[in-house]
Amino acid sequence: MQFAFTEEQEQLRSFVRQFLEEKSSEEAVRELMETESGYDDAVWSQMAEQLGLQSLIIPEEFGGQGFGWVELVVVLEEMGRALLCAPFFSTAVLATSALLLSDDADAAGEYLPKMASGELIATVAMTEENGRWDESGVTATATQGGDAWTLSGAKHYVLDGHTAGLIIVAARTSAGVSLFAVDGDAAGMTRTPLATMDQTRKQAKIELADTPARLVGTDGAGWTTMERVLDRAAVGLAAEQVGGAQMVLDMAVEYAKVRVQFGRPIGSFQAIKHKCADMLLEVESAKSAAYYAAWCASEDNDELPAMASLAKSYCSEAYFNATAENIQIHGGIGFTWEHPAHLYFKRAKSSELLFGDPTYHRELLAQRIGI
Repeated sequence: MQFAFTEEQEQLRSFVRQFLEEKSSEEAVRELMETESGYDDAVWSQMAEQLGLQSLIIPEEFGGQGFGWVELVVVLEEMGRALLCAPFFSTAVLATSALLLSDDADAAGEYLPKMASGELIATVAMTEENGRWDESGVTATATQGGDAWTLSGAKHYVLDGHTAGLIIVAARTSAGVSLFAVDGDAAGMTRTPLATMDQTRKQAKIELADTPARLVGTDGAGWTTMERVLDRAAVGLAAEQVGGAQMVLDMAVEYAKVRVQFGRPIGSFQAIKHKCADMLLEVESAKSAAYYAAWCASEDNDELPAMASLAKSYCSEAYFNATAENIQIHGGIGFTWEHPAHLYFKRAKSSELLFGDPTYHRELLAQRIGI
């Protein structure tokens, strides 16, 4: 198939890039990554009110714009390029997908309009201390008493878990894994910010002790929903990785043009040419994988599970390799705290592990295509 973005999608890219160049400069990123919350509340509001980014894939009936995953991927690619410090991925990708895919109209009607307006930050808490991204990794328990539910257990690596006003938790009932909505100030819940290598994306540990919760969707159908959420999360993260990889490629090429050694630009040396050419090949291939996976997500077709794993595994390695080569091309200055190269390197490494590393997704891909 021939894939190309429409004029409207390219305009969206242009608007978002212009906004992020102003609001997510390197100076702003460095300032926000040192804070506990990890985002600027004023910028978050502007994203919702001026650009409507949080509401992009939320249906109009729930206060959203009703766009598809291709548009969302355009936005995520630009956010990855700018290393945006904001709870966008957790809210607009993870939590929004969980609510939409759970087929719970009441929960969607209550939470999605607030998320669309930027009033409510939300996230999904699935992974536990075991670090697994499959169904067997969910050991937190949910207990029913009458019409009420309470949760017990601990969740780790929860994106923006310490600032979210809504946390959708995967827990195990007698019927299997189910999803539950927990308010950010619920009794019996302790939220602890985690020290992470990638300071631009905040994570938290959440401990639950008989914490009141609301069932989202059908009891026992939570893993069916979470599988679909994780596939879409993998596609979204692949788009972010593509944006970051393109940024470091541009950074490396520009430096190779202006850095002079032995009386000539270092870009004229064969070794540097080869590095840049290899980076370009991987970045362009990563774009193809991410864009096709985005189309599959937009169409919600049968190819999505396989393409999500393919895109996540390939884009993870392409981004990490690009950030490492960028540091090498920059030489000594590329290793310094003052240079932005390490910010992309750390984001690339954390993204490589998030939702499963490339080895995990290659195994998943093999299973999904019947190898």
